Amino acid sequence: MELMTVSQVSKSLGISTRMLRYYEQAGLVESLRQEGYAYRIYDEKAVLRLKQILLLRRLRIPVRQIKAILQKEDAVEAIEIFRENIRNLDEEMTALSVVKEILNHFVEELSRTAKLPLERILLDDVLADSIESLGLISINFKEDQTMEKLKKAEAGLSRIEDVRIIYLPPSAVAAAHYVGDEPEFHVNEMLDRFVREAGLHRRKPDLRHYGFNHPNPTDATGYHGYESWVTIPEDMEVPAPLVKKLFVGGIYAAHMISFGSFNEWDLLLNWVNSNEKYEFAGDMLDQEHMCGLLEEHLNYISHVELANTEPEEFQLDLLVPVRERKI
Repeated sequence: MELMTVSQVSKSLGISTRMLRYYEQAGLVESLRQEGYAYRIYDEKAVLRLKQILLLRRLRIPVRQIKAILQKEDAVEAIEIFRENIRNLDEEMTALSVVKEILNHFVEELSRTAKLPLERILLDDVLADSIESLGLISINFKEDQTMEKLKKAEAGLSRIEDVRIIYLPPSAVAAAHYVGDEPEFHVNEMLDRFVREAGLHRRKPDLRHYGFNHPNPTDATGYHGYESWVTIPEDMEVPAPLVKKLFVGGIYAAHMISFGSFNEWDLLLNWVNSNEKYEFAGDMLDQEHMCGLLEEHLNYISHVELANTEPEEFQLDLLVPVRERKI
């Protein structure tokens, strides 16, 4: 039986080590621990399961539905889930058809009345009624499209609109850093313990929790590091191995995701790069610190007070440093 390391599986399937950990935490696949070997490995059965997961994700099947499908030996559950998703796709296709029809209507009206004020044309009763009808239909193209042939279409359809521009104030932080297998787990465990033992969430109820890859995986093993911060009072000292640092803060483009939707990093970066008012303010050469990108754990205080350290409804803000473009 052939065994593969995390790095080998990551390169073979074109999936990040972080997503491998996520699928394992979600209960979709299991890795093994070999005696005398510090890192996780995958057998042929696990690799086959991962290929099945990736196929279903390309078909836009949510993780919770994939779990339900793979838990059944027969195809009954899969058939019902696929039918449900087909109905959703039919609705989205109908929505796009409506959008296309209205845009064609705009083009026809503008072509005939190009010299009239645009405001007058847009207030035309027929056009207004057409626009209002869109509210009856759900439009939700945010995840990967199906298979290789649809990747080009996905690039045109997958975009995000719910980006906020926020200011993060400068603050002192307690930083935890770890390089190796499951670094996010290790650093967050250190910070959670520190926050609870120090009562920091009561002393500083506005505390925030940030994290970033440090460094991104570059060596042959494919393992990477992760660094997490919690904001602390300026006069507070932190115990080793935590390190006290200063976060300079700044302006960020923020987009919220559910844990695991890390593919939306690309969508947010595309939003920033194509924005007319703001531009990227990080350092693309600083691969060690994720180029200035951050992930903020939302509602962290509730997380600290829960017995379950990974609530099912875990949410993050993806944060990209920006500045206003010079005119």
